[in-house]
Amino acid sequence: MTLADLEIGTEARIESVGGARAFRRRLLELGLVPGTSVTLVRQAPFGDPLELRARGSVLSIRRAEAETVHVSIP
Repeated sequence: MTLADLEIGTEARIESVGGARAFRRRLLELGLVPGTSVTLVRQAPFGDPLELRARGSVLSIRRAEAETVHVSIP
C-alpha cells in the first residue's frame, strides 16, 4: 500500500521511501523515515496534492510522489 492509497483520516506507518534520489532525500530530511507514523489529512479537489501530518508537522506532496512511499496500517 502507498500513501496515495490511504483514505482521509487514516494513520499509517512508513515502510520505505522510493522514487528519485533527490525526492527521497527531501522526504528523509523532512522526517519521513521508515517507522514514522503519518496521517492523511486531506487532498485537493482533483486529488493532487495530498496533505499529510507527521511528527507534528503538516506536509503537502504530489500524488505521484506519494505513490513511491510504501506504508502499512498498524
